[in-house]
Amino acid sequence: MKIAYLGVGTWGFALAYRLVKNGHEVVAWTRDEPLVQELRKKGMHPKLQGKPLDAPMKITSCLEEALVDVDIIVESVTSSGIREVLTRVLSIATKPLPVILTSKGIEEKTSFLLPEVVEEILGEKNRFLIGCLSGPSHAEEVVKDLPTSVVASSYDPKLTQTIIQMFSAESFRIYPTTDVNGTAFGGAMKNVIAIACGVSDGLGFGDNTKAALMTRGLHEMRKLSKTKGCKEETLNGLSGMGDLCVSCLSKHSRNYQLGYLLAQGHSLLSAKEKIGMVVEGAYAAKSILQLAKKHNMPVPITEAIYHVIYSGKDPKQSVKDLLARTVKEESL
Repeated sequence: MKIAYLGVGTWGFALAYRLVKNGHEVVAWTRDEPLVQELRKKGMHPKLQGKPLDAPMKITSCLEEALVDVDIIVESVTSSGIREVLTRVLSIATKPLPVILTSKGIEEKTSFLLPEVVEEILGEKNRFLIGCLSGPSHAEEVVKDLPTSVVASSYDPKLTQTIIQMFSAESFRIYPTTDVNGTAFGGAMKNVIAIACGVSDGLGFGDNTKAALMTRGLHEMRKLSKTKGCKEETLNGLSGMGDLCVSCLSKHSRNYQLGYLLAQGHSLLSAKEKIGMVVEGAYAAKSILQLAKKHNMPVPITEAIYHVIYSGKDPKQSVKDLLARTVKEESL
């Protein structure tokens, strides 16, 4: 297949790398012209360590060039940029094309999951063109062919199978599911809980604290996912609990790193600069809290992280406030 890959951050490059190794023709697009030149020269993303590609991957900063005669679009742009990019795609493409979402986020202001954003752009009649790939999958490990399992979903079973065929490899196992929103929701909200775990470690707390945050965080995820029509069991799987684990426990997680730096006294701006890449959880905290308030659902961990990030609340005080909440029977 000829594939337009939109967005060449570390995650986008890792998946594009996977597609090229599977024999597909990939044209990768990014606005970052210096990155285009570096990728062309070195064949490996500057923030990743791995073997440069033997097969060619075309890299361009021209969106029109990326879309010439392609069969399918895969995206890894930010949640804040996806609407603008895909609106441009719609104005350029000569025919409706399937769009596979691999970004993990939720749109600010609308609180739309990314499949909802794309459906609004393409129109409800074209929702069968929307697919998702999500799960516990750090780019740093995917480019090294370390064993990874993720989830694929779509409104069209044929597109789900296409996604599986495109990306599958001996080290990259994909499970199908029909729950598109559930797949997307887990990847969006787990970022906020990962920030909380980073804060916990940054304050010097232990594994007990982190286990509590992850467990109660998963409860918040499952509870709020109902507002988007998700199946609760999806949040117990790879795109929910699996992604939560990898984001809360790994040194590769940008969201964990953000929480750790905030607990160490960094401002949001300085922490982002130190990380050097987009941290989706910082954006998701706003949208998820907005969604929760709309449905009158308490999400104490998410609310605590929102106030640490945007109200300058002391992280230690946030933890004390969480522990001081009224004790209720554990609900799962």
